[in-house]
Amino acid sequence: MTPDRAAGLTEIRRALADGEVTSRALVEQALTRIEATQPTLNAFRIVRAEAALAEADAADRELAAGVRRPLLGVPVAVKDDMDVAGEPTAFGCRGEFPPAAADGEAVRRLRAAGAVIVGKTNTCELGQWPFTEGPAFGETRNPWDTERTPGGSSGGSAAAVAAGLVPAALGSDGAGSVRIPAAWTRLIGIKPQRGRISTWPRAESFNGITVNGTLARTVADAALLLDAASGNHDLDPHRPPVLTVADAVGRDPGRLRIALSLKPPFTAVPVRLHPEIRARVVELAETLARWGHVVEEADPPYGQIGLAFVPRAAAGVAEWVREAPDIALLDRRTRDTARLGRLLAGAPLRAARRAEAVLHRRIGAFFASYDVILAPTTAMPPPRIGALYRLGGLATDRAMIAACPYAWPWNVLGWPGVNVPAGFAGPGLPVGAQLLGPAHSEPLLVSLAAQLEAELRWHELWPPRRAEAGRPAA
Repeated sequence: MTPDRAAGLTEIRRALADGEVTSRALVEQALTRIEATQPTLNAFRIVRAEAALAEADAADRELAAGVRRPLLGVPVAVKDDMDVAGEPTAFGCRGEFPPAAADGEAVRRLRAAGAVIVGKTNTCELGQWPFTEGPAFGETRNPWDTERTPGGSSGGSAAAVAAGLVPAALGSDGAGSVRIPAAWTRLIGIKPQRGRISTWPRAESFNGITVNGTLARTVADAALLLDAASGNHDLDPHRPPVLTVADAVGRDPGRLRIALSLKPPFTAVPVRLHPEIRARVVELAETLARWGHVVEEADPPYGQIGLAFVPRAAAGVAEWVREAPDIALLDRRTRDTARLGRLLAGAPLRAARRAEAVLHRRIGAFFASYDVILAPTTAMPPPRIGALYRLGGLATDRAMIAACPYAWPWNVLGWPGVNVPAGFAGPGLPVGAQLLGPAHSEPLLVSLAAQLEAELRWHELWPPRRAEAGRPAA
């Protein structure tokens, strides 16, 4: 096998096991691609060149000795909110952060599966916004159009995978932060059940609304990485039943009842679904109906679910801010949110957490009538670089809600969701659709996503090569 940007996780794993390529060759090529695209895409905060090559050599020795592990020798990346031993976890912030003493549980499990961690990808400050820009690292750009954001907050992971720098990457999703960049870079993005992939050394991230998830070009690759990273630390409070999600790829999902939900959840500002995104999502619904699924328009009974989100998110920001080496270096919007979070961290936070059980019952009852929800992932195509970053606090919130009103309720619920590519809007700008399910429904969602992929073959189309040589990041 000749290493190529088109090679996916599944293909690479097979080629390594068959001796067609070495881990060192794959890692060298990944590092070369990263170096070549850093001035333009700027996907990585930290590149572990020397360490990754040493890990690749160790993997090659194991492979030669006949050892087989799920991802042995495969290069992957992780978002810079995850601890990698010996590297700082800056989470998009400025300042001098100490190196992590140990791997976080998700990274530990990737290493146990044999993966080589080539680097940590860029994210906006504390993962708060659907763009990946900031004074700590500059601007991360979208491989499909370098004038546009790849989304956020897992924008670095999405850009790295979409451009073929690595075959797959971990991100995290607290309000759509895996699914939104997946939509805007034409990837599969799996937000799993809360607790499926541990967030340890944090028992909960952002009071349980943030989970770790996967980004890849194909459903099989995203599911394979999910299985490799899944599992719990002994002290994790959320411990869902063990699943092997990759087994669902290629499995017939059966004849499903699918709710097409185009109406955004309640928001405090007006939201307008871009007409081309509406058209692309409706086309997916029509495709599913042609295959015999029962598809009808219906919206979950969200109610005022935002009241259960804001205290958890803001208090979570306040927790992270306490760990910042220099609060004065943080974005003013971050400091303002942390101040709000400290005010909401008592009774409002407790009330928000109690509301989750009520929401589970009410929205769970919707799944007595439907198996899956199909909804837009975002209301708009990817914005231009700087369009949201340069706004003030209230203007940022309004713009963020207008662009991305669809993803965050599933973070409150803690249930799985999968972004699938839905085509393009405007001048070749990728957009996506979400498949949303009840608790522990990853296998069903993955099975349905794979059925769509087998027909639509979205992974066969790559960003233009010119994107990799676009204007440099600031």
